[in-house]
Amino acid sequence: MASRTLAVLLGMLLAAAPASMAFAQAAETQPPGQAAAQATPQAPPAQAAEEQAQTKPPVTEKKETKPAAEQAPRYEEQVVVTASKVEQQLVNAPATVSVIGQQTLDSKASQDYAGLFRAVPGVNVTQTSARDLNITSRGATGTLSTTQLALIDGRSVYLDFFGFVGWDFLPVNFAEIKQVEVIRGPASAIWGANAMTGVVNIITKAPREMQGTSVTMGFGTFNRSVDGQASDPGNGGTFYTNLTHARAINDRWSYKLSAGFYGSDPFARPVGTIDNSFKTPYPSFSNTGTEQPKFDGRVDYDFADGMSKLVVAGGYAGTSGIIHTGIGPFQIEQGTRTTYVKGTYTRNALRAQFFTNMLDGKAPALLSIGVDGKPIQFDFNTKTYDFELSNISALGTRHVLSYGGNIRHNGFDLSIAPLGSSRNEQGVYIQDEMFLSEKFRWQLGVRMDHFDVLEDVVFSPRTTLLFKPQENQTLRVSYNKAYRAPSLTNNFLDVTILNQLDLGALNPALAGRQYAFPVEALGNQDLGQHSLDAFEIGYSGVIANRASVSAAWYYNIMVDEIYFTQVASYSSTNVPPGWPLPPAVLDQLIAANAFGPGLGLPSGYSYLNSSGLPGCTGGTDCGKVRTQGLELGLDVAVTNHVNAFANYSWQSNPSLTTGDIPDPRETGTSSEYNFPPNNRFNAGFNVSYGRYFGDLALSYQGEAYWQDVLDARYAGTTDPFTLLNGGFGVRWMGGKLITSLKGTNLANQEVMQHVFGDVIKRSIVGEVKVIF
Repeated sequence: MASRTLAVLLGMLLAAAPASMAFAQAAETQPPGQAAAQATPQAPPAQAAEEQAQTKPPVTEKKETKPAAEQAPRYEEQVVVTASKVEQQLVNAPATVSVIGQQTLDSKASQDYAGLFRAVPGVNVTQTSARDLNITSRGATGTLSTTQLALIDGRSVYLDFFGFVGWDFLPVNFAEIKQVEVIRGPASAIWGANAMTGVVNIITKAPREMQGTSVTMGFGTFNRSVDGQASDPGNGGTFYTNLTHARAINDRWSYKLSAGFYGSDPFARPVGTIDNSFKTPYPSFSNTGTEQPKFDGRVDYDFADGMSKLVVAGGYAGTSGIIHTGIGPFQIEQGTRTTYVKGTYTRNALRAQFFTNMLDGKAPALLSIGVDGKPIQFDFNTKTYDFELSNISALGTRHVLSYGGNIRHNGFDLSIAPLGSSRNEQGVYIQDEMFLSEKFRWQLGVRMDHFDVLEDVVFSPRTTLLFKPQENQTLRVSYNKAYRAPSLTNNFLDVTILNQLDLGALNPALAGRQYAFPVEALGNQDLGQHSLDAFEIGYSGVIANRASVSAAWYYNIMVDEIYFTQVASYSSTNVPPGWPLPPAVLDQLIAANAFGPGLGLPSGYSYLNSSGLPGCTGGTDCGKVRTQGLELGLDVAVTNHVNAFANYSWQSNPSLTTGDIPDPRETGTSSEYNFPPNNRFNAGFNVSYGRYFGDLALSYQGEAYWQDVLDARYAGTTDPFTLLNGGFGVRWMGGKLITSLKGTNLANQEVMQHVFGDVIKRSIVGEVKVIF
């Protein structure tokens, strides 16, 4: 019934599209001021209404204009689209948004997305191998970050089979990126499922914005020595190259092509034991680097009417290397790849888009052994088809209505989840931005989604009240409800692995003897959605046309988080095969809470909503997790050539409604929750002066606690760390040849961003770029 209801709503949306187009055309013939849609012939109604709200009487006083060299530096106000699917100035966005602009992208020292996002307040980053990267806003991230949505030009790259983002599967290189918009906080009211703790939208340049040909090559080396190693493994190496070509054939047709490759040796693995009560030795497995080829193409056609545009794009991205999961690391084999095809048609504010994402690969386990004594083989093949329609309409001069919807089909073929083969989704949204007065705006919206793996339609409302004491100052108060649906693996996982126990920990006479026992891991088809209620007070402003200031306080209530949890233990009445000790020892392990409250030697794992975890006995508040945080940011145009930034983030430890979650760093007990760093700080600057450019950035992160790989024996805390990154470059031959030297972790700290992850040390890269 719910699915049919949403299908009817989508049909109504399709039927409304021609009428909306007619509205836009009719609005152009009206006198100025009669509708907010006609500030410019092609301006979206929301942007036009915003411009009209900010229009001031012309100033007749003549002022002397200074030469450009003498003019004061000026912070350039940025336009964003991700917060509402509506073009609007950053200061007027209804959510907390950070923008990574062109100058930062050009001068950045990091060669990957980890360094790019680490400088954003409120965003936690973990890099656990040469290829494995996870990002989460306003919460603890982990080996599979499931609450952060990522987009490229509005196309979702979220992988539904595991419920995470494969950042190495992005087919574009940094030279093609125009800007990156990061929503810190929920956005399901617009983007639907999985836009729960944040959204990253990577916006690429159109072919007309990057005409010409460029070739970039970089060679690097990084340190791999770790305290306690028996021998020096020597330095590792990196190599990357990118080629881009773009051309405008005429005033109608334009295109761009790009190809790239990134390769890296493996990082160093930690040695010794994990810092927890078990003192578990770091497991030994063959660590590998990564190889990532990619290709992307795009063709744009601009219609003669000046209002319509068609964009067709497609691409390929391959990868190999280590991916860490709840059941241990897997080796993604060479040949694993994702491809996509996308078509987008726009006419004024009307937008219709279709895309398909296809993923095919293999990944044998490195630690998880099946009952046949062989490594578990994970073969995956997924296909996603998505059609989306959206529009924006102005109602009078005080309302901007945006609305849309999408239909999505996923096909799955997963060797470790054989019972799940498909999933269908439908969703519609509507929001109204109301210009109440010169100083007050109110945005109200809701989205409805239906998944065939969920029983009921999911509602995601959002409301934001904005107060603008001045044109470039905004104070906002907001409430959002967001969610993520269970991944296919959450619902249908079906695998049995052999786990190991060091019997010497139970009886010194058995020191060095390992006992292997089977553990069953099953999905849960009765899972509900993981949802979030978010309250926020925020401020955005531009000070003296030179500085952008932001501040946000948020309070989040997580409901029914989904955890991979031990659900059964071996006991004296359920003895594992070949158990060499008296059965009563198994009961003693349970009594001692050896693997968690009421848990002993694990016999089964599954996925549970937090309301079903041990300790929750019922009630509407049971299992709710509450967190809060504070984010402060400052971006300054110091001079016409120097930009500087500083930001600070504080995040609380999670706490349950029924009582605080025990902090395992203090009590030594296990917990189902990762604990994020409480404090993060970033500061730096970038400079571009004549032929020279560069940047320098400092990032500090406090200690964090992790328990999302294998069982409690592998949980532990990472130490605080400080990263110093910097780069310097020179433009030659009128900017046709660019050389640069870039370094990360210049102080050469032993940095572990996850207790189970690799050790990341100093890296130096030399880069050459030639523009034809």
